[in-house]
Amino acid sequence: MRLFAAVLPPEAVVAELAGRVDDLKRLPGAGALRWTERAGWHLTLAFFGEVDDGVVPDLTARLERAARRTPPFPLALRGGGRFGDRALWAGVAGGVAELRLLAGRAGAAGRRAGADVDTGRGFHPHLTLARARGAADLVPFVEELWGFGGVEGGVGELVLVRSHLPRGGVCGARPRYEPLAGWALGG
Repeated sequence: MRLFAAVLPPEAVVAELAGRVDDLKRLPGAGALRWTERAGWHLTLAFFGEVDDGVVPDLTARLERAARRTPPFPLALRGGGRFGDRALWAGVAGGVAELRLLAGRAGAAGRRAGADVDTGRGFHPHLTLARARGAADLVPFVEELWGFGGVEGGVGELVLVRSHLPRGGVCGARPRYEPLAGWALGG
């Protein structure tokens, strides 16, 4: 199964961002983007890819230890950016150092359990808002996000998520995310 470790933003943080995303969807060119669904908004800490069923028990035990060793922390979504002309994202503020620490621990848990952890690009805390179907001019969207400063909420859980990819050839299909397990931070 295709798995990743994540933090789910607090509901107050998500609600405020949803209002800003509604504004973004009214900008020229917004129809050329595939917008992520609010129900699937998350901050990926470590992507494990396809994980054999036999690895999952050790992975979950190690992720639980990583969560216990990390205290809860504040999180806000602020500003935004883009990955080239392909993805638009909201930035992160608040407990960024704690988020990085948790990401490192989640990645180490995956490696020690035998999962194939993607470490190619390093950790860049963000929440993906939209992806371009082809090359797109994301600059107006980034400019609109520049002044966004969301409320701060508390992060108190590490979550193991299963990603169900859409079936090929289904127009507009998006991945579906299924939380499999969650552990309270700090214990």
